[in-house]
Amino acid sequence: MELQSIWFFLWGLLWAVFFMTDGFDFGVGTLYPFLGKTDQDKRMMINSIGPLWDGNEVWLLTAGGVTFAAFPKVYAVMFSSLYTPLMLILFALIFRGVAFEFRGKINGEGW
Repeated sequence: MELQSIWFFLWGLLWAVFFMTDGFDFGVGTLYPFLGKTDQDKRMMINSIGPLWDGNEVWLLTAGGVTFAAFPKVYAVMFSSLYTPLMLILFALIFRGVAFEFRGKINGEGW
């Protein structure tokens, strides 16, 4: 097995693990407005992903680093042609993290 194949397998594995682990977070976020009727329901939903959501982002960072290191042409094409959508996704992930952190610090109805 050549080195490119090993890196490609590792790259695919990193993306698969990210989508599986963060998919649970996305699912909770999607169901949050519909199933979180009371404050206790909302807290239980957020607390179910609370301890793990930070760790899930490490898979994304590692996959991006492997893309940069092992496949520079793919990285160049991906980030030059998809710059705007990738930046929007990045900001959405940042704001999601901020919302998780500050939800427990604000006692308003909107949260």
